[in-house]
Amino acid sequence: MMTGENQILNFKKIFVFWYPLAATWLMMAMENPFLAAIIARLAEPKFNLAAFGVAFSFALIIEAPIIMIMSASTALVTNRDAFYKLRRFTYFLNGFITLIMLVGLIPPVFYFIAEDLIGLPAHVARLTHVSSIILIPWPAAIGYRRFYQGLLIRFNLTRRVAYGTVVRLSTMAATALVLYFFSVPGAYVGAAALSMGVVFEAFASRIMANNSVKQVLQKVSSGEQKEKPLTYRFIAKFYYPLALMTILSLGIHPVVIFFMGKSRFAIESLAVLPVINALVFIFRSLGLSYLEVALALLGKKNQGYIPLRNFALMLGFGVVGIFSLIAFTPAARTWFHHISGLSEALALFSYLPTRILVLLPGLTVLISLQRALLVNNKNTGPITWATAIEVVVIMGALIISINYLDFVGATAAACAYTLGRLGANLYLFPGQFRAARG
Repeated sequence: MMTGENQILNFKKIFVFWYPLAATWLMMAMENPFLAAIIARLAEPKFNLAAFGVAFSFALIIEAPIIMIMSASTALVTNRDAFYKLRRFTYFLNGFITLIMLVGLIPPVFYFIAEDLIGLPAHVARLTHVSSIILIPWPAAIGYRRFYQGLLIRFNLTRRVAYGTVVRLSTMAATALVLYFFSVPGAYVGAAALSMGVVFEAFASRIMANNSVKQVLQKVSSGEQKEKPLTYRFIAKFYYPLALMTILSLGIHPVVIFFMGKSRFAIESLAVLPVINALVFIFRSLGLSYLEVALALLGKKNQGYIPLRNFALMLGFGVVGIFSLIAFTPAARTWFHHISGLSEALALFSYLPTRILVLLPGLTVLISLQRALLVNNKNTGPITWATAIEVVVIMGALIISINYLDFVGATAAACAYTLGRLGANLYLFPGQFRAARG
């Protein structure tokens, strides 16, 4: 594994390690814009975009407990025993989240949430329900492939992670285009494409990790490992703050949808938010990819911190600058109207929220570095507290902006997301400096 130990880190080494992961996240970031553009060109785009956005948010919250298994795999799978124990842990979580999703899709439960709590119109709720059913394979497939992607990263095989994403995107695009020509409702097209893509990627990741698995098993059998045996208790203690972080972080999306359902121009806001998020995610993805890079290259005593911090500063300013060139220029209209396929009326709801979110990609780079330091020090607790602060700030901002300031829903959501992330960053600053000093 390339860990940053016994070598001098510089920008070139960081970049060579980072760019395949960045390419992976960028390819994934193009997924939603592509699907949104397809949905926008099918019948009833406003209703189907809204339904797809809500169904995708539901799927995200269900998969939240399993997302950080890649970081756990990168950090913990050092021998045969650790491999089998973390794999069993992954399978248990996969089964649990799939069961939760099935319970949530029972019609009385689902329609109570969709219609009574969120306030979706009946037609949108039906589209959302079927789309969510199509997404049933999504969470477990995510967990399975992220476990094996963690092994690939551990063995410095980041290009293979990118190859898996190529498989995912190719399958997704082929599925979407076939269904498009059969005039399937747009929300169903998006859900089916996502499910097919991630299932094929999961199988591809397992195949590409085969040699990495063999190396892990051989190290143990040769008796070379002198590390303390990994226990389920330690895995749970290490992992639950990471899981709780993603549950809180992704769980806020249904909360945002709930508040937007009560806002001015609710359906318009629900329709454009997935398109806005898709654009923002393209730039956030470069920061999200940095978490595994920093975790892998910091070294046991954080000796790689200074070059990683400097690279993060360069990356953060870069993504904010490039994103600003889109958000504050006529390129925004080109993206939302001509590329994404939104009508002029819907595109108008997108411009201000996009400008408000312009700092979010840079804050994402920062929080990835902060989280990597804490995970590397086996101190994951503050990550959960930071996410809790982010959630509280988001909810407070939504309550004030919608109930008292009468903001349009999409604008309120953009303000809330930016303020929430800034709150989390500020909370983690002291821990970041302590961890960096060792």
